[in-house]
Amino acid sequence: MYNTGMENRKKRVYVDSTVVSGMFDYHLPERVLHTTHFWDAMQRGEFVIIASDVQEDELRKAPIHVRDFFAALPESQIDRIISTSESDALAAQYIDAKVISENHMNDCKHVALATIAHADAVVSWNCGDMVNPHRIPKYNEANEKHDYQEIKILTPNEFMEAYHGKN
Repeated sequence: MYNTGMENRKKRVYVDSTVVSGMFDYHLPERVLHTTHFWDAMQRGEFVIIASDVQEDELRKAPIHVRDFFAALPESQIDRIISTSESDALAAQYIDAKVISENHMNDCKHVALATIAHADAVVSWNCGDMVNPHRIPKYNEANEKHDYQEIKILTPNEFMEAYHGKN
């Protein structure tokens, strides 16, 4: 039997800054609960997160407790990536394809970086611009047009349910 290594490998999940700040959305207790389950599973080693320079730039503007939470996560569970001319070009293709307006370029950069890094999913609480049932197919149409694979874009609870059967 071949490809057993692929079946057993840890999922690699690109996260944007909303998944970090979601730990502190106390006005949305259900969001905090789902986000807590997500981060607990990550810290138990159930999957690896992908963090990017775009996410880091967003976190620099976040309150200190949000930055401190992310800084305390185990480095062994984080793959760090940086933007490239390839990821910037793909993000621009999303704008050109009218997936979203150029005012939301960071959202395009997140999806492009995750796509190029072969992430198993993008996880975000940004349901307007990223985890949006009208936009996700458009991101993937642009990916296909430019010879990239499809990318799953999910909320933390959708990811936990899809990949771990729980949320």
